[in-house]
Amino acid sequence: MKISNNWLKEYIKTDLKSEKISEYLTDIGLEVEGVEKYESVKGCLEGIVVGKVLTCEQHPNADKLKKTTVDVGNGDILNIICGAPNVAAGQTVPVATVGTKIYAKDGSFFEIKEAKIRGEVSQGMICAEDELGLSDDHGGIMVLNNSYEVGQPFANYFELTSDEVYEIGLTPNRTDAMSHYGVARDLNAYLQTNQLKADFEKMALQPLHENGSNEFSIEVEDAVLCPRYLGAVIEHVKISESPNWLKDRLKSIGLSPINNIVDITNYILHGYGQPLHAFDADKISGKKLKVGVSKKGTKFTTLDGTERTLNGSEIMIKDAENRPLCIAGVFGGQDSGVSAQTKTIFLESAYFNPVAVRKGAKFHNLNTDASFRFERGVDPHSTKIALSHAVKMIEEIAGGKLAGEVLEFYPKKFEDHYVILRFSKVEQILGTKIHKERIKEILKSLDIKVLNEIQNGFEISVPAYRADVTREIDVIEEILRIYGYNKIEAPQKFSFSAVKLDFDDQDALENAWARALQSQGFNEVMNNSLTSVKDETDAVKLLNPLSSDLAFMRKSLLEGILQNAAYNINRKNQDIKFFELGKIYHKKEKYEERKQLAMLVSGRNHAENWLLPKSATDFYHLKSFVLLLLEKLKLSIEERPLEDARFSDALELVSGEKTLARLGKVSAQQLKDQDVDQDCWYAEIELENCQELRKKSNFKFVDIPKFNKIRRDLALLVDKTVSYDDLYRVARKNPSKFLGKINLFDVYEGKNLPVGKKSYAMSFELNNFEKTLEEKEISEVMNSLIKTFQKEFGAELRS
Repeated sequence: MKISNNWLKEYIKTDLKSEKISEYLTDIGLEVEGVEKYESVKGCLEGIVVGKVLTCEQHPNADKLKKTTVDVGNGDILNIICGAPNVAAGQTVPVATVGTKIYAKDGSFFEIKEAKIRGEVSQGMICAEDELGLSDDHGGIMVLNNSYEVGQPFANYFELTSDEVYEIGLTPNRTDAMSHYGVARDLNAYLQTNQLKADFEKMALQPLHENGSNEFSIEVEDAVLCPRYLGAVIEHVKISESPNWLKDRLKSIGLSPINNIVDITNYILHGYGQPLHAFDADKISGKKLKVGVSKKGTKFTTLDGTERTLNGSEIMIKDAENRPLCIAGVFGGQDSGVSAQTKTIFLESAYFNPVAVRKGAKFHNLNTDASFRFERGVDPHSTKIALSHAVKMIEEIAGGKLAGEVLEFYPKKFEDHYVILRFSKVEQILGTKIHKERIKEILKSLDIKVLNEIQNGFEISVPAYRADVTREIDVIEEILRIYGYNKIEAPQKFSFSAVKLDFDDQDALENAWARALQSQGFNEVMNNSLTSVKDETDAVKLLNPLSSDLAFMRKSLLEGILQNAAYNINRKNQDIKFFELGKIYHKKEKYEERKQLAMLVSGRNHAENWLLPKSATDFYHLKSFVLLLLEKLKLSIEERPLEDARFSDALELVSGEKTLARLGKVSAQQLKDQDVDQDCWYAEIELENCQELRKKSNFKFVDIPKFNKIRRDLALLVDKTVSYDDLYRVARKNPSKFLGKINLFDVYEGKNLPVGKKSYAMSFELNNFEKTLEEKEISEVMNSLIKTFQKEFGAELRS
């Protein structure tokens, strides 16, 4: 949000420099992210003086240039080469002297220097209007009348504005500070409680002179949608440009002036925080405005020329014939807006239901300055005050006259928030004791009334414009803001109780897995749970989405992590190792919410290195990381083929009937949808299933073995149809308590083997934790394994 320093000081008179104001605003929670300089004319005509052309001759070396001498006062005569066709002796002209900066529209500039042009010295520049930023006219140099005095700074003849503009990072809850007046009010609270000089004048109702009467009436169909509505009819309005001071105010905060009426409504909105809307009164049928809803499917064209279809829930301003004129609090209609031909206006000021305004704005994908404020809740008590200020300005600037009395609908007045504040709670939260008189002083500066002093606290009344301050903790935060965060001393010693994570804690599992992946070179990513989906089957759709791109809860983590990959690949970071911990959502018979660990690998499996050969990552590379995590669960895992449209080839890892993980090569269509142009491998681990099975495991800690392990190898000749997994499973069923790790260290297929056969070389580790194994015990285990392999697979031992 942009706040003009000059505009701010209309409401609070202070001698503070912008640096100090920035510091104080940041201290009270209105963080100033930067300060920009604004000038109504860039450079404020610095270095431009009034000059008199004494002589004007043809340049000896150029047909289109003139050689002039110019008197710029104080006896200084400058030689200036000029290319303007209208330059002549005797003219009074603006002259840019050496060292002057001439600015372009984009803010860039060049500096006037003494130079030789085609062999002749030039000591300045005679300026055109566009070169000075006064207009877009470049038909020739600017010729002045005789009222301009030679040698005088050219800026003396203009009302130039120089301003400093604060860029405030406003938090969404601070509706009270969404205006210059609101910021001034907050700044005054700080200055007042810190005995710093400032003069702040509260906004007050302006006296209005009624001229005759008007035939207009208002009707509010639902007071819940519109608790307060006011309207003023102003006649004899002359639509024209705004005065320069008003245009400068709006330009300083990035707004483009339109005409005096629209500019006044924008001035009130950004000045006092109350959105207003002006209708062309002659376009209101039946001289009646109704506030309610329109029939679903009604067509309505807004000011931007877009025809919109109403959904029947928007608050609409309608005429006597129920013809929609405006989406209340959001956007005006094309057929009822103010134009150059407008003579009478109906000026609206209201408090609309924030929820209803937000739904209407989001449905039509509109975000206006008015909806931004109405959605968060404007001050219901300032609607009439703001309207009175606007009427006064229209009378003074546009020549309008208020016709009749101001129309108002306000059946039930807004109540302030009642809160009990306990001193003990203030001390508990802040960690320091603040004297009750100091607290009372701060509350007063914030317009919070102390209704009654009770034991250990106050009964207080918080003004309605502080929609975010409704609880005791909110009031304590307000006290701290104004008292000063920097005044709270940090304790020298912190005390805390260490919390031991037990085995049932899923966070411990997630943290362990995250650390394991990070140690393997993975980077964690985090994506929004809100997204768009191509297939809405079983998708969870939001009732009031922020936009069509954020209308669904994500069904999978794959799309988000692919977008991360695309972003990196497009920036030449093509070796991808990402993981994400996040939830996915589905709607089947009931809503489902599951947490997964997603992993994505792509590119090379290790960084480029002259010692290592280049090798692309593949399915087995990804699988090794998945098994690295799952083996910590000590579960029996079965591999099954998987049919999933997201993958071209995929595998499912299960334990019992519960899925632990899915992994595979991402399909070409998925890659195309996310603009990824290299192969990717993706895995997702079901965290809840892993945790559930993990809890059932009865882990026991054992001592480090005291006796050496024994290794024996077998080279088995089996049919090609037999997999290592088959051999491994059968070996694991061996009843021997000595059998430990089993490993495959070689596979051979080729010559010197019978047709249809292949060879597996397997190692077996044996260990007795109580004593050294004897050869007899070792032989019993190995013979048992050989017999089992022979019986189950017809295996033969290779010599």
